[in-house]
This record gives sequence, C-alpha cells and structure tokens, in this order.
Amino acid sequence: MLYHQGDAALNLYVVVVGRLRATQTTEEGNQIALRYLGPGELAGYAVLAGIPRYPGTVVAVEDTHLFVWPANAMRQLMGRHAQIALNAVAVLGSRYQETQLRLRELSSETVEHRIAHALLRLANQAGRRTAQGTEICFPLSRQDIAELAGTTLHTVSRTLSAWEKEGIVLSAHRHVVVCRPEALAAVNEAAS
Repeated sequence: MLYHQGDAALNLYVVVVGRLRATQTTEEGNQIALRYLGPGELAGYAVLAGIPRYPGTVVAVEDTHLFVWPANAMRQLMGRHAQIALNAVAVLGSRYQETQLRLRELSSETVEHRIAHALLRLANQAGRRTAQGTEICFPLSRQDIAELAGTTLHTVSRTLSAWEKEGIVLSAHRHVVVCRPEALAAVNEAAS
C-alpha cells in the first residue's frame, strides 16, 4: 500500500520497476479502478496540484521500486526550475485529457466497447508479445476489468467468455492475453 484515499498528500512517486493500481472508493463503498501505473509514470499527483489529500488509493500489484520526493522538496524544485514546473503542468494536462476520455466512454459507449478499450489500453501499456498474443504482464482479475470499464463482474465474465470462444482473448487465473487485438479494435469501431 503506497497510500490510502484521504491520506495527507506528502509525497510524489515515480515508478521505476513494477506496477501500481490506483482506485477510488465511493461514499457507498464501491471501489472504482482508475488506472494502472507502470515504469516512468507518476503517483501522488495531488502533490503537483497542491491538493492536501490523496483523492484515491494506490497499491502495488507486483514487486515495485519507486523514486519518491517529499511534497516540500518537489515544490522547491518547481519554484527553482521552471522546466520542472512546466513538465508537471504537462503531466497534469495529460492526466486531465485521459480523464475526459474515460468520462466520455463511461457516459456514451456500450459496455463491450468499454471492456475492449480497457483491454487494449492495458495491452498497449503493459503488454508483451507471446506466441498466443499480447499478454498483459501483471495479475488482472475479471473484477479488476469490471472496475476499469465501469460495469459488473457478471457482464465482464459473460463478455470475456464470448470473446474467448471467438479466440479474441484468453483469460484465466488473473492472467489475460489479447489474441486478436484487431477484433477488439473492431468492437470499438462498431460501438462508435
């Protein structure tokens, strides 16, 4: 556990090796997966934006090594070096753009599209080629996919089972392989 939702925003982290999972919990107690963070990505954006508390929870999903900067040190660096501050603005802008895309998906796309998009995004971010296709290189359950796609476990199970019969994906024991990314892209195009 790197930090919990609501903890004081004390540090900014950069993933060197491994993978983190960022989630939020609603007032009703439902958990929403926001994203997975891999090498070179930042966690603890609240520090860059001057937000006093972390808006989500971040936990390692595999062995992970991080660089860490305390909030005060990061603010001093940004004040002394304009390029660091500009880079921070660019990172926040990129995250904002990604958030807008995900919000649009959740409000206007079919559930199959959202599942396909989540799998393609993860395969692009954390995939490695195997003889079967592109393996997502960290443990990923059907519940994790449901949280990323804003749907239910039942819907993800039904959808993945159908896609497995068609040879589009393989999914077993928290292990997902995208066998036919063009077929997932076709789901995206058909839903658009």
